[in-house]
Amino acid sequence: MPRKFLSWNVNGLRSIMGKDSFRDIMIQGYDAVCLQETRLSDQRFPDDSMFYGYTIFNNTSERKGYSGTATLIRSDSFKATEGSIPWEDHEGRVIPLDLGDFWLINAYFPNSQRDLGRLGYKIEFDRNFAEWVTSLKKEKPVVICGDFNVAHQEIDIARPRENAGNAGFTVQERDEMSNLLGRGFLDTFRLFHSDGGHYTWWSYRFMAREKNIGWRIDYFIVSEEMRGSVVSSSILQNVTGSDHAPIEMEIH
Repeated sequence: MPRKFLSWNVNGLRSIMGKDSFRDIMIQGYDAVCLQETRLSDQRFPDDSMFYGYTIFNNTSERKGYSGTATLIRSDSFKATEGSIPWEDHEGRVIPLDLGDFWLINAYFPNSQRDLGRLGYKIEFDRNFAEWVTSLKKEKPVVICGDFNVAHQEIDIARPRENAGNAGFTVQERDEMSNLLGRGFLDTFRLFHSDGGHYTWWSYRFMAREKNIGWRIDYFIVSEEMRGSVVSSSILQNVTGSDHAPIEMEIH
């Protein structure tokens, strides 16, 4: 039976909860919903009827109103067991769940910042993450989703020449993405779409979304052995409510 997964950087969970776009997403009955940048101030997840039927895993940052991830698993689809990561996650960036047949990793990668002040931190995070998920896939297949905060190739960004060396498009960050994929992982979107013009994030400035001047920085990544299980991988570009579009993947 096909199972559908959604990943979305919501840019503040409480603010998006009141928007019709978010409620429309939640009534679709996804088997798993992975949210990034929830910005919740503590471990209490909002109590709302739209979340009924889901088991909720919530990871918040020690810094209030910053970062954060949450994964919602349909209770009748999977019995999820939360795993752990081998480094301190003070910013609430990763939720690993054992879903029985495979791992589901919800991740919100650091932003290297406009002045590249956190580039070193991001590269260290990327390398630790790649080593860790490589070890996980020795046990069972791995699905990774979330905001990676990097446009991997020129085809993944509207203006590659103008953004060369900028945060999210530095050689170092792109190389780390290549390193992850080179360890036996697949960018599922590129299994179905080989052309450009598909983006998941747009600046709020200069009508960037209306002009489709964007970046593809949100991904569903799977280990190689799951290639034949991926039915579709797409961007819900017309769903608004955040500066990111949600992405979805279906597997059987």
